[in-house]
Amino acid sequence: MGSTTSWGGGFARYSVDREWVVPHFEKMLYDNALLCRVYAHLWRATGSELARRVALETADFMVRELRTNEGGFASALDADSDDGSGKHVEGAYYVWTPAQLVEVLGEEDAELAAQYFGVTDEGTFEEGASVLQLPQGEGVFDGDKVESVRRRLLDARAGRPAPGRDDKVVAAWNGLAIAALAETGAYFDRPDLVEAAVAAADLLVRLHLDEQARLARTSKDGHVGANAGVLEDYADVAEGFLALTAVTGEGVWLEFAGFLLDHVLARFVDEESGALFDTASDAERLIRRPQDPTDNAVPSGWTAAAGALLSYAAQTGAEPHRVAAERALGVVKALGPRVPRFIGWGLAVAEALLDGPREVAVVGPALDDPATKALHRTALLGTAPGAVVAAGVVGSDELPLLADRPLVGGEPAAYVCRNFTCDAPTTEVERLRASLNG
Repeated sequence: MGSTTSWGGGFARYSVDREWVVPHFEKMLYDNALLCRVYAHLWRATGSELARRVALETADFMVRELRTNEGGFASALDADSDDGSGKHVEGAYYVWTPAQLVEVLGEEDAELAAQYFGVTDEGTFEEGASVLQLPQGEGVFDGDKVESVRRRLLDARAGRPAPGRDDKVVAAWNGLAIAALAETGAYFDRPDLVEAAVAAADLLVRLHLDEQARLARTSKDGHVGANAGVLEDYADVAEGFLALTAVTGEGVWLEFAGFLLDHVLARFVDEESGALFDTASDAERLIRRPQDPTDNAVPSGWTAAAGALLSYAAQTGAEPHRVAAERALGVVKALGPRVPRFIGWGLAVAEALLDGPREVAVVGPALDDPATKALHRTALLGTAPGAVVAAGVVGSDELPLLADRPLVGGEPAAYVCRNFTCDAPTTEVERLRASLNG
């Protein structure tokens, strides 16, 4: 994975050398969605400025370069592009020679850029071109000057022939992007990112869901594809809708998540063992019905579904969904000690189950009331594993966690619960923060 700043945001798919200098330049939606959320959570836990910057630049990359005209997110950017002479060359859009730096920046600033980004006469890639890198070790650079150079290079790069884009909208990967953008927007007070998440969710509801809430896997240019959704589609889209529920306080997203997860219970669960299948019971018959609990580049549908089922149960008290999540997580006990790298999502869900997960209800006179907003934000920033958040107007029946949650002394209040058994409510941000430590 390469640096985000030097490329204008976004992670390349992988490195082709052990020093992590040259990437394979293809950029995938799922990589960027998952890493955006990971860095946002790292900032939430540590306050790291690096994590904040990477999360925001990755989110901005997704919106700027992968968002489709319909409001969804395209699957990928190609590795190669026109090098300006009519030849398609891998990395042509991203790499620089010293002469190209001079052409854009002039001699003095080109020298600074070469030193800062590691552009050499020999090149670090092919035919004397260099991949831009962030400096390693100590160095004294004028931050404002570096930012000016970076922006001018980014503007110049925008004039190059762009890589091809796979405009196919994949439901599962869009679900991952919705969750990442919703949370990143909420953490860093970027309502535009939350709006982008809502627009993508609207597209999935409008185009990918039929009247029975069955999910189509893909669409392109506003036309839905013929392939039925598989388990990861239902699970990851539900995960995105649950993140929107927490961030926006809008019950419609919880309702849609419930529709999808009801299909998981009815069509993907082995009733005898509690295991999950990748294809629905009414899908095309195969020699062997596929079933894989291990993560790869994306979370397995099995453990992603367990996580969404657990969160939905915490939001609603739905016992069948919690039971299904617990049964599905049996595979984590079997695989966790042996191959933890391939069951990471399941380990995170298991940790949430052990913690409760904690349920947080925030009530106030209005969601834009300053004191209510402060409690809501504090709840979203809590690091308790798998905590779910519901926020709304006192007396609202839009979200089950808000039921029978009054104000305290006429002030906005937060309730922290496990299995719908709650601690004493608080009106104080610091007390709420302390109760949500991971």
